Amino acid sequence: MVLNTVLIIGGSGFLGCHLVDRFAALSPAPAIHVLDIRPLPAIPPEFYSFDPETIVFHKGDITDPSSLRDIYRAVKPDIVVHSASPIHGMGKEIYYKVNVDGTRAIIDVATEPEFKGIIKGLVYTSSASVIYNGDDLRNADESTPMPDKQMDAYNETKALGEKMVLAASSADFKTVALRPSAMFGPGDRQLIPNMAEVTYTFGTRFQIGDNWNIFDFTYIGNVAHAHVLAAQKLVDEKTSQRVAGEPFIITNNEPVYFFTVPRKVWAMKGVVPGFTIKISRPVGFFLAYMSELVAKLRGKEALFTRFRVSFTCANRYFNINKAIRYLDYEPIVKLEDGIERSLRFLTYEEELKAKTLAEKKSE
Repeated sequence: MVLNTVLIIGGSGFLGCHLVDRFAALSPAPAIHVLDIRPLPAIPPEFYSFDPETIVFHKGDITDPSSLRDIYRAVKPDIVVHSASPIHGMGKEIYYKVNVDGTRAIIDVATEPEFKGIIKGLVYTSSASVIYNGDDLRNADESTPMPDKQMDAYNETKALGEKMVLAASSADFKTVALRPSAMFGPGDRQLIPNMAEVTYTFGTRFQIGDNWNIFDFTYIGNVAHAHVLAAQKLVDEKTSQRVAGEPFIITNNEPVYFFTVPRKVWAMKGVVPGFTIKISRPVGFFLAYMSELVAKLRGKEALFTRFRVSFTCANRYFNINKAIRYLDYEPIVKLEDGIERSLRFLTYEEELKAKTLAEKKSE
């Protein structure tokens, strides 16, 4: 069965733009609708190939059932893709509003009698971190249970959202949850930019942990590709039963020592540290604890946290055989190519920012 219409919730965001790009690349391409709080950003065709004029934008609030109902009626999507999620650092209240309240509303309205037979399913963007409790994950797969207590508020709410999505799967409304690990790529506001930022300081000379830990990073285009495959499986009666109600871990299938990626970023930026200062994991935890304490006293969320120290020092690599077998997933962009694309986009943004600033100064 052909995918006729898709509604991408959060389609103007980091992952969302890549989802639009991958769905638009299908032949025949479905009608693509985006639901977000802001329109799609202006993106040069060097990084995305879709025609913005062909994408229908809807501004709405996913926590408002009435707003969702109106958009579902207008769009009549075969599949809803829920990729909306706040970035780290925004606080539990906004995480809960989007990842829990918003996800609940998306499901509740989509399963109303009015949309039976119209909306066939939901693809939800979860996270590989929902099965991470601070201990090493070596070749972990979907059979690994979620911990009783998540390590931070973000993953707590992502886990709650995933549980709701998978529990909602039925004969009339089939659902899938995808769990990408450490996404990066053009449009990234966190992982690669943070790694590149330290090339302007002495940050490249610091290493937390011994770097014997193996880690899975995932290029964003591969994550988007997996979402498209999942959507196609859900609308096909022959394949939907095999994937419905299931989580799938998504990676580049290229696990590396953790500092391999930042050092590739630094090298591509022309920086090779003359020496490395190693900070042990216990010292890192202590510094992160102090960072969290100071942030709490200031009424803010810490950016340097014990979760991030644990994240940097842990073995966290995954077995993606389930996605390969049931979604026919294979990464389409290699790790090094993804890093290079990410840095080209970052350079483009830096040059655009400098140009805009210069124009303002000349006015």
